[in-house]
Amino acid sequence: MRYTLDQLETFAAVVRAGSFSAAARHLGKTQSTVSAAISNLEIDLGVELFDRSRKWPVPTEAGARLLRQAELVLERCLDLEAHARDLSEATETRLRLAIEAPHNTLMTPLADFAAHFPYVDLDIRHSFDGDVSGLVRRGEVAMGIAFAQRDYPRELAFAQMGKLILLHVVRHDHPLAKLPKIDFAELRGHRRLMFLAHNERLPSTEYLEATQCWRAENYLALLEMTRAGLGWSTLPRQLVLRELEAGELVELPLTAYPHTDWVVGIDLVWQKSHTLGRAGAWLLRRLRDHKIYETDRMGRPTTW
Repeated sequence: MRYTLDQLETFAAVVRAGSFSAAARHLGKTQSTVSAAISNLEIDLGVELFDRSRKWPVPTEAGARLLRQAELVLERCLDLEAHARDLSEATETRLRLAIEAPHNTLMTPLADFAAHFPYVDLDIRHSFDGDVSGLVRRGEVAMGIAFAQRDYPRELAFAQMGKLILLHVVRHDHPLAKLPKIDFAELRGHRRLMFLAHNERLPSTEYLEATQCWRAENYLALLEMTRAGLGWSTLPRQLVLRELEAGELVELPLTAYPHTDWVVGIDLVWQKSHTLGRAGAWLLRRLRDHKIYETDRMGRPTTW
């Protein structure tokens, strides 16, 4: 068998894209090149990987089984490349991070980084469209910290740092604040103030829909609009603790979920094949060890 990594990559790309033509566009190759690669791979492996009798190529039973093996081979290749790069002793002069989670939850590891690498500059970026993994995948940042998403591209690695609680809040004198209980219909009748990065990326329920919706590209703008009484919003509890304690903001008592917190995961994401020097590798390890959590309504840490 003389199959190549390029053939395995093409095989996986066709399955992900759903067609030879779509895979060719993704890989920057011609459709004939992709077709030839799959045909040669089938010859090398001695099995048909796709059922071509339908409009779109569908993996055969053998193809579906071999796909898992091919993905493992490709994963190991990325791990090998990353391991080799990690052996470099070079220290970066600058690192770029993308942070979507509340920044106050990350000050301890960042302070430790400052102590260990005082001459390495750190740039903190924010993804306005909420696509932190996209910034990492394109190499615009070395790593990202964001709300967990369901699927990551194969070239990215991730580790869950912990979980935070999101609250639905309004200003104390907002009409919703005067209601002892709030159902979905009542909620939809008032303007929603939305963090743009959440936009359909987080698992949600129908009560998050609203007839009016204003969007903000960062938490501070969203918090100020909420404090101004412009509508109700969903914010990390860690961000509004002082406002809640002062009575400036109040949590909405939703009838459907009177005892349930909305808990979301916080993930650390990095590119497997990205070259990290000593500073980047150190920070990656430190962030992976850092745990983000708080106590839920039942008094349990959200890391459970």
